[in-house]
Amino acid sequence: MTLTKPLNGKSIWVYLLLTFLISAVFYFLIIYNGKLSAASGRYATGIMWSPAFAAFASCLILKIDIRSLGWEWGETKYQVQSYLIPFLYALVTYLFIWCTGLGGFYNPGFVQDTMLSLGLGILAPWMTIGIYFLLTAGIGIFKSMANALGEEIGWRGFLVPRLYNRYGYTKTSIISGLIWSLWHYPILLFADYHHSTTPSWYALGCFTLMTVCASFLYTWLRIRSGSLWTAVLLHASHNLFIQSFFSPLTVDYSHTAYYIDEFGIVLPVITLIIAVICWKKRKMLAPLVNEGIPVAQV
Repeated sequence: MTLTKPLNGKSIWVYLLLTFLISAVFYFLIIYNGKLSAASGRYATGIMWSPAFAAFASCLILKIDIRSLGWEWGETKYQVQSYLIPFLYALVTYLFIWCTGLGGFYNPGFVQDTMLSLGLGILAPWMTIGIYFLLTAGIGIFKSMANALGEEIGWRGFLVPRLYNRYGYTKTSIISGLIWSLWHYPILLFADYHHSTTPSWYALGCFTLMTVCASFLYTWLRIRSGSLWTAVLLHASHNLFIQSFFSPLTVDYSHTAYYIDEFGIVLPVITLIIAVICWKKRKMLAPLVNEGIPVAQV
């Protein structure tokens, strides 16, 4: 049997309820400890995998075929794009910040610590940065994918195709982006995920704008490729390059926090431009297919 519109709507609500119920356990544990690093980061891993647990549970409860989550690899060009696009928009973001003096290049303390951690003796700063970049981009991506997979099985594997079949591209991008943002709010407001020195209202505003705009890219590539792996690579690459490379490499002046990372204004503006580009290309996507996701007999 194929997925019908009534089941589509029901599955969305069941999935969202389960996601927030499961996440609540890890919200509590993280907020109680006040930091994402509690339990050696295992609580953070748990919350990132809550959307996946909810997706699997929804499939079981509603007898939805798990193959509908988009496990196929798809065309490799989309996976390559998904890896490179976050690096490129992060590069543009931070080059702008460094060149305008909103933040500095490079952070000598971070480079010194990195050089010592490499254990290769005294290295020139450019060599330290180069080696660290290669290790981050070539090896770090796999660890980042392991956590991103947990979120993306739920968000873009389960939720986005069902929203798309019901509401179309634009509404799906906005709705999924807002839900994705809201899901982060407890650890942004009550734990240390918002590590910036900016006010909470400013950080949440920038983060929400960035997340909703990024959802236009995630949705476009997910529907275009038919594969959740595009979203996994997008998410993993975004987290990796921004959180582990560009932000730590930036010298923090008194006002820098208002511009860098996910809680500053520059990245949301860049992702807004990307969202407009994706929106203009929306006609390249497949039309709505209300019965297009195969499920088991229900």
